[in-house]
Amino acid sequence: MARTKLIFPAKILGEVSITVRITDINYGNHLGNDALVSIIHEARVKWLYLNGYTELNIEGAAIIMGELLVNYLGESFYGDELKILLGCGDTTSAGFELYYDIETNRNGQRVKIAIAKTGLVFYDYQLKKVSAMPEKFKRFLQK
Repeated sequence: MARTKLIFPAKILGEVSITVRITDINYGNHLGNDALVSIIHEARVKWLYLNGYTELNIEGAAIIMGELLVNYLGESFYGDELKILLGCGDTTSAGFELYYDIETNRNGQRVKIAIAKTGLVFYDYQLKKVSAMPEKFKRFLQK
């Protein structure tokens, strides 16, 4: 099977931490793939919040997800403290790529859990159409 290999960009926007909950664990006794997607969402919301934004209000505009790619690289278990670096990939007039480098420290060793990418598009929920990225946010991503 062909595999898309994600490469985390050089441009780091921030870091958040999220603890793996018991409800994130599947029948294999490790972090479920669906729970990892929820953790990625939580990391994005947390990062936005720490920078004064929400998914529904980034300089007056909202975002919607247009793409999600995940490279699962290692197991994560109940209680793991996940360190998630967020990085900016390509930008367009209406959106941007947000990358997630997810790892934990287990027994003094860094363990890579996953690398993910979301393609986020600015969206007007009232008009039900794509909208432009606010200039102030574009500058924020370029800092």
